[in-house]
Amino acid sequence: MNIILKSAKIVDPTSSFHNQTVDLHLKNGKIEKIAASLVAEGAQVIQLDQLSISPGWFDTSVSFGEPGYEERETLIHGLDVAARSGFTQVAIESNNNPITDNQSIVSFIKQKAFGQTTEALPIGALTMKSEGTDLAELYDMKNAGAVAFGDYKKAIDNANVLKIALQYVQDFDGLVLAFAQDKSIKGKGVVHEGITSTTLGLKGIPPLAEELQVARNLFLLEYTGGKMHIPTISSAKSVELIREAKAKGLQVTCSVAVHQLALTDAKLTEFDSRHKVLPPLRDEPTRQALIAAVLDHTIDCITTDHTPLDIEHKKLEFDLATPGTIGLESAFGALNTLLPIDVIVDKLTAGRRIFGLPETSIAEGQEVNLSLFTTAGTWTFSKEDIRSKSKNTAFLGESMQGKVYGVIRQDKQTFNF
Repeated sequence: MNIILKSAKIVDPTSSFHNQTVDLHLKNGKIEKIAASLVAEGAQVIQLDQLSISPGWFDTSVSFGEPGYEERETLIHGLDVAARSGFTQVAIESNNNPITDNQSIVSFIKQKAFGQTTEALPIGALTMKSEGTDLAELYDMKNAGAVAFGDYKKAIDNANVLKIALQYVQDFDGLVLAFAQDKSIKGKGVVHEGITSTTLGLKGIPPLAEELQVARNLFLLEYTGGKMHIPTISSAKSVELIREAKAKGLQVTCSVAVHQLALTDAKLTEFDSRHKVLPPLRDEPTRQALIAAVLDHTIDCITTDHTPLDIEHKKLEFDLATPGTIGLESAFGALNTLLPIDVIVDKLTAGRRIFGLPETSIAEGQEVNLSLFTTAGTWTFSKEDIRSKSKNTAFLGESMQGKVYGVIRQDKQTFNF
């Protein structure tokens, strides 16, 4: 690698060059030099319209399917989609077939993804087969490369199992992911319980289903200690509970999905199953409360919650369709219509701290880990913008702002130009 990035605006509050427009010399996987103007013999010069760069983005919740569901997405193709969407690292959920509940599957994912621009970081299941009964091989998976442990979209009904897990992982500084949804309150609900669900005649899922689990899980965390991450929250009350827990000094973090910040249950009027997600799209006051929680940093990070699904599972009657949307390709363009760029970068990189990964900064001598983008320009997300094998996006027809140019990580690069 021998690259000169010309006239790049740096978006990195940890860097002394934050908000400055400079040239960068990248060589052999390192940031060799940063200055107002640079020339290097034999270097590839990259000069892009209104280029901005930031530390590489990290998505804390991505599903690809492989092994077992390659018809939805494969690891190699999915990682290429992630790179072209601006992500240099992604945490891959355990919802494969077989479930990622042992070191062999963790090792398979790591080995299959080796050498790609975007790094794959497996999440191990918290319980065997994600059935919520017996703990999986957590320590062995940690040694094999798992960065956290959680049963994807499944709450742990047995409080004692979660208690033991929180106690056990402290021996090796593990992170427990605790999805929050009370199944008995959810029942057969498929959308947010409110005016829209009543109008459409669809069974509702009240925010209470999430809030009860969040409250219980925080009580357990207070008792056990350890670290807990609550993924994809969708309730204003959940925000309050987490804010109070942080004030007590508990090691709790949380994420919100891009679609919860950008969309509401008003999208459901056409019964389009592309908008069926879990937790469900909430109402406008809740959306505003979640944005406020991002801005005041109660919500630590933003995820795409990228979930590819084949047409057989998605293009069905609304009640029967599987919840989930792809979100990598649309993430930056959607967020750029909602939040300041400094906040976007912070929330797309904070996951490294949460998951115990080395943090990165734009400074001379640092390893290259960069996302390249522009905040300028508006456009509409269309089918042509979908790179994933599965096409189940909730963002079709939505207005976007800014574009991703690509990523550079170590000595590898993937560009959209």
